[in-house]
Order: sequence, then C-alpha cells, then structure tokens
Amino acid sequence: MPLREDAPPENRFDNPIGLMRECHRRIEWYLDELSAIVAQARGGALAPLQRDTLEAALSYFADNASVHTCDEEVSLFPRMRVAGPEGAALLDTMHALEDDHRQVMEWHAELERLGRQWQQEGWLNREETTRLQSLLNEMRTHYRQHIAIEDHAIFPLATRLLSASEMEAIGREMAARRGLNYDHLRVPRVSPP
Repeated sequence: MPLREDAPPENRFDNPIGLMRECHRRIEWYLDELSAIVAQARGGALAPLQRDTLEAALSYFADNASVHTCDEEVSLFPRMRVAGPEGAALLDTMHALEDDHRQVMEWHAELERLGRQWQQEGWLNREETTRLQSLLNEMRTHYRQHIAIEDHAIFPLATRLLSASEMEAIGREMAARRGLNYDHLRVPRVSPP
C-alpha cells in the first residue's frame, strides 16, 4: 500500500525496529515524490501541491535523517556488535552502513540547498535541474541497496538477538532523541476477546 505523506506511524517506540522500517518507507516515498516533481516541473514554477510536497520532504529529511542515523549507529548497531557471534559476523556490514550514512548526509545537504533554492527563487536553471534529478537518482539507487541490507539482514537479526529489555532501551533512546517521553507514549495493548 502506498505511503501517505501525512500517515501517522503504525508502530510505536516499544517496537523500535518497526519504526526504523517505517522511516525507510518514508525515505523511499519522499525520494520517489521528489523525482516525480523534478520530472514534471523541470525546474520551473511549482504547483501548490508540488511546493507542499517539496517542503514536507525537505523538512522530513532535515528533521529526521540524522536522528534515524543515530537510532541505528548509537542505539542499534552497538548492541548488535556485542550480541554474540551472529552480530559480530555483521561487523563489516555495519561499518559499511555507517560509511554509507556519511555519504547520504552529504547528499541530503545538497538536496536541501537545491530544494530551498528552488523554493526561494521559484525556478532552477537547466544545470541545477539536471543535478537535482541526478542527485535524486543516486540517492534512490543508494538507499534501495542500503535499506535492503538493513531491512533484510540487520533488522531480522536484531529482532532475534536482542532481548526485550534491549529493545525497550532502544525505543527509549529513540523517543528521547525526538524530545519525547517513552512512558507517556506507551498505550496498553488490548488483547483480542
């Protein structure tokens, strides 16, 4: 099912892996939407919906890209590294993912610059438009590979290796990183009748 830009998260902080996956879906959705906008507008004037989507994407990446990286590099990966031989076997993979994060942050900075310029000036020249489309293509390709590793190797292994208390600690750290109180966000689950 396609992601709606304004859809609330389906997971809560007591399911940190689920929240990380949702972040991946939002990243993919925004990059696809931005690519479509560039292809349609070709650097010209943006329609109101295109302008709103561009603003939402830039804001999402500015507010969440580095936080999501910390969720993985500060909260998840260190726990996996010490969670036994299976986690240790992925050390090189986790190091490569961390290197990827640094590259992606550079791309996000360039996306922010070009996107804000487009908003402020109302247009991009041909060279800037070509660079923006190329940048989005690079990001989409890169993220597709990066996310596949995390979604299909790292996250399933984390779910198997990490204890409930470790998952709770990750969820608490993620909530705190966003200025939220984990305990106030927990909603008791109702068992089916």
